[in-house]
Amino acid sequence: MAAHPVDEKLPALKMATSGLQHVAAMYAGVVAPPLIVGAAVGLSATDLTFLTGACLFTAGLATFLQTLGIWKIGARLPFVNGVTFAGVAPMTAVVASTEDKSDALPIIFGAVVVAGLLGFVAAPFFSKAIRFFPPVVTGSVITLIGVSLLPVAFGWAQGPDPKADDYGSTTFLALAGITLLIVLLLRRFTRGFVKQIAVLLGLIVGTLVAIPFGVTDFSPVAHADVVGFPTPFHFGAPQFQLAAILSLCVVMVVSMTESTADMLALGEIVERPADERTIAAGLRADTLGSALSPLFNGFMCSAFAQNIGLVAMTRIRSRYVVATGGGFLVLMGLCPMAASLIAVVPRPVLGGAGIVLFGSVAASGIQTLMRAGLERDNNVLIVAVSLAVGIIPITAPGFYHAFPETAKIVLDSGISTGCVTAVVLNLLFNHLGKGREAHDVTHPMEAGEEIAAVH
Repeated sequence: MAAHPVDEKLPALKMATSGLQHVAAMYAGVVAPPLIVGAAVGLSATDLTFLTGACLFTAGLATFLQTLGIWKIGARLPFVNGVTFAGVAPMTAVVASTEDKSDALPIIFGAVVVAGLLGFVAAPFFSKAIRFFPPVVTGSVITLIGVSLLPVAFGWAQGPDPKADDYGSTTFLALAGITLLIVLLLRRFTRGFVKQIAVLLGLIVGTLVAIPFGVTDFSPVAHADVVGFPTPFHFGAPQFQLAAILSLCVVMVVSMTESTADMLALGEIVERPADERTIAAGLRADTLGSALSPLFNGFMCSAFAQNIGLVAMTRIRSRYVVATGGGFLVLMGLCPMAASLIAVVPRPVLGGAGIVLFGSVAASGIQTLMRAGLERDNNVLIVAVSLAVGIIPITAPGFYHAFPETAKIVLDSGISTGCVTAVVLNLLFNHLGKGREAHDVTHPMEAGEEIAAVH
């Protein structure tokens, strides 16, 4: 019996190049949080490089846990794990409230350890929420994941520094457009292996095209060390402060909610639906990876939604490909010079490729919604309101400015608010109340297309 595509082991070259595509797609997302938090702490350039390498190293370890798995840990799906951006705001708040900045990172690490361990214990209970995710909910959430990521790609396309005078210049936008065009042409006019690594080739060609414009910066390679190891507790042993722990526990809940949605999305794309056991195992990998990350000076880890778009577009569903990407992340953590090679890719080039990747996630959500029984008014309302609530942080970033900072951690995540809205509305319209007709609702564990037949 042939192995499922998720468990397929590809030839070495294909495994390596496809794994590199995943690293390229998520690199900017992994290095951004340590750069922001490190700058807030006031780290030297050397320590900032160390912190970034540590986060790459721990992202690789967490990806191993998620893809290869041990015992009941790991979804064993093509899932990339890395530093969650949801933790940036509370972590910078911890830095701001700490008088002695040298204590800031140890306090953050201590809070991440506690939040990770509590999340690990809660994972099997959290996973039982799977029954509240019929196609009308999962389709809405998957669409929101893609829509929420698109502004990231648009931001990359405009340049590396929003405060710079040339931000959004025609040069940057042209480079993004050229990269997008290259990826589209490769996807349209090539076949087989070349077609599957179209994104990686687009990034390489886009980077080469950017050289004459002076946008490609090779200085990170010139100044990077060949070998480096994230020494345990380099910034000091973890410290445990209640306020920081509570803030990071809220982030952990948000992260677990998003990871659950991501696993459901990926399960649909690779045609191995994520059941309660898979979600519990995936959440254990997320939370255990987070708890162990501070040992090597890393932050809270979570699934990376942008890589779902890569799986959807390339149709390479092997978890071993993503595990190979995890291997590259570990090597980058151990070899700063290797990590700097990915850093050479200009942001506008990443932005052009990101439009394809993140748009593919939204398209997958729309495909799921096609099975959600949208001929029923109830389901149309669920989708309409969930999408509206989910895009509030994108279209109106200051909408929740009057709320407490702790509440904004959740409210500023469109994926989380949209997910909760979809679940609650599905319960309200499709499961609660009397006097409804059976054919007016979608059963929580049945596909939406069965409604028409029942009617």
